[in-house]
Amino acid sequence: MKSMLLAAAALLLAGCTITKEPQVSEVNQTTGVVRLNFNEAMLQNARFDEYTTHGTATRQCQQMGYATAAAYGQPIRTCSVFSGSLCLNEKITLQYQCQGLALSQSATGY
Repeated sequence: MKSMLLAAAALLLAGCTITKEPQVSEVNQTTGVVRLNFNEAMLQNARFDEYTTHGTATRQCQQMGYATAAAYGQPIRTCSVFSGSLCLNEKITLQYQCQGLALSQSATGY
């Protein structure tokens, strides 16, 4: 009976979904690439809001003189904490390519 309760508790914890807010981790103005990271602990199912994450990347691109950002590639998962051969924490990196040139108000004549 005890083992069944432990198994049920483990299944409930394994299905735990958490919404994370990725933070800017790397900006390369030359190539126009913005990378955002967040961590996912073992037994977590971390998600991120694509709309707010895209907004964060776009703001970073606009600070560099670009108009917008476009997500590219798949999220890159890298184990950041090991215990033996078990990964306890993964760092997830999202990549965005800055696109277009932002027009300043003085350049448009308005």
